[in-house]
Amino acid sequence: MRSNSLLRTLRHVTLVTSLAAFAVASVAAEYVSVKREAVNMRSGPGTNHAAMWRLPKDYPLRVQQHRGKWLKVIDVEKDSGWVYGPMTSKKPHHIVKSDIANVRSGPGTRYHAVGQARFGEIVAPIAHSNGWVKVRRTEGPSGWISRKLLWGW
Repeated sequence: MRSNSLLRTLRHVTLVTSLAAFAVASVAAEYVSVKREAVNMRSGPGTNHAAMWRLPKDYPLRVQQHRGKWLKVIDVEKDSGWVYGPMTSKKPHHIVKSDIANVRSGPGTRYHAVGQARFGEIVAPIAHSNGWVKVRRTEGPSGWISRKLLWGW
C-alpha cells in the first residue's frame, strides 16, 4: 500500500514539474524595437542613470524585465541595459547576426543572391517561408535571408 502511494506521489510531482517546464519554455520571448530616431540605453531604470549607448531607430531588443515604464533589455551582442518603454514599439525588426548574409531573390539557397547584408544591419520582416524571412532594407535590395542569420526572435 505504502509503495503505491509513494509511486502516485512521484508520478504527480514528475507531471507537475514537466508541465511547469513546458509552460516556461513555451512562453515566447518579448521583443521591442526603438521607435524614435535614437534612444539611450541606460545603466538603470531612470534618466538619473548613465546613458551607456545610443540605439538607432528600429534597433531590436529582447525584454528581460519591466519596472514601471522602463524595460530592462538585451541586444544582439548580449549587452544589457534599460530603455524607456514608451520610446519602443512592438513592430518587429531583426538584425543581421552573421558577418555577411546573402540577400536572395527567393526563400532558399537555390535562388540567386541579389545583395549582401552585413553584421548589425537592421531589417524589417515582410514575409516568412520555411526558415527564410523576406526583409525590407534601408539600403540595398530587399529580399530573403535565412532566419538563422537574423537576431530578434
